[in-house]
Amino acid sequence: MARDGRAERLALLGLASPALLLVLVILVVPVAWLFYVSFIGADGSFSLENYERMINRKSYARIFYTTFEISFLTTGICILIGYPLAYFLSQLPPRVANLCLITVLLPFWTSLLVRTYAWLVLLQKSGLVNEWGISAGLWEEPLKLVHNTTGTLIGMVHIMLPFLVLPVYSAMRAIDRRYLMAAANLGAGPVRAFWTVFAPLSLPGLFAGSLIVFVLCLGFFVTPAVLGGGKVIMVSMKIASNIELFVNWGAASALGVVLLVTTLVILWVAARFVALERLAGGGH
Repeated sequence: MARDGRAERLALLGLASPALLLVLVILVVPVAWLFYVSFIGADGSFSLENYERMINRKSYARIFYTTFEISFLTTGICILIGYPLAYFLSQLPPRVANLCLITVLLPFWTSLLVRTYAWLVLLQKSGLVNEWGISAGLWEEPLKLVHNTTGTLIGMVHIMLPFLVLPVYSAMRAIDRRYLMAAANLGAGPVRAFWTVFAPLSLPGLFAGSLIVFVLCLGFFVTPAVLGGGKVIMVSMKIASNIELFVNWGAASALGVVLLVTTLVILWVAARFVALERLAGGGH
């Protein structure tokens, strides 16, 4: 039996070896190379200068602060908009809800770069939003809606909103409506039943969706680069400038390592509160 068990494990290993080799080539090797290059100094020797630079220069602290600030704000706005939207969709009949979900998924059918430049056209001083606001008498002078934090947040919320709505909607649809009926039978009104029964049961989906949005925002590049106009500098943009302008692969790799480790720590902490398979839509 032991011999048969070993043979079975070897057979399974053989079947899984192509997938393991693929993961090794496209994931493990590049990440290992990233860690290695981050410890190479300007003179080509092993050094910690790339990490020391991040500690000693205040500009790096501001970049990380901006990255986390934009990520938190984007996640918070997505929650404020996405949770009520997901609740509304969850209360519709399944066929109608599926049709409405198509509108949530429509942005995925358009290039992210196209969507970002569309917001640039809409929000610039001579854009449609300012022209409509001035013609309607809401304001007299064009508002500065791009090349700042405001424009960056608008674009990122638009792009990230579906990533929050879908997990929350899935969690809400999985809630057994008999729980609400039981709460009503025990004397709870609609509002109390929502806050004491429905909302707590939907929190795992909200947590998973918020985590997805926050982690994706940490590495965002296109939207802050276009709508921020060079005034909203995030870590991904600093990595790009280190390579494109200074050709400093060590500094760029060190930033990438710090961002990667930070993301893994966030996921590890999040795993203490919710099973990570929820991020892929599995489990309830």
